[in-house]
Amino acid sequence: MQVKIKVGGQTLTRTVTRSQYPITAAYAFTDYRTQGQTIRPVLVDIATPPTGGLSLTALYVALSRKPELMQEDDRLERLDQVTKVWWSRMSAVP
Repeated sequence: MQVKIKVGGQTLTRTVTRSQYPITAAYAFTDYRTQGQTIRPVLVDIATPPTGGLSLTALYVALSRKPELMQEDDRLERLDQVTKVWWSRMSAVP
């Protein structure tokens, strides 16, 4: 689209183009807001925030909201318990 503007005593012609970008509706909230919630479809942005830094605790909180990760955490907890029982039996052997 051609646009004519007057600057000083001159008329200038400029080309203006319009760009349209597809967007997807989304909802965002902080890692603290996710505590105690299970969120199915999730996209976690682990880039360094513009202010402050990204702590490992905040990263864990954000990633642990994914059900599959929680199941993996449960599996590792069960494995830890089995290993503790095994080691206690091994140490009890004379």
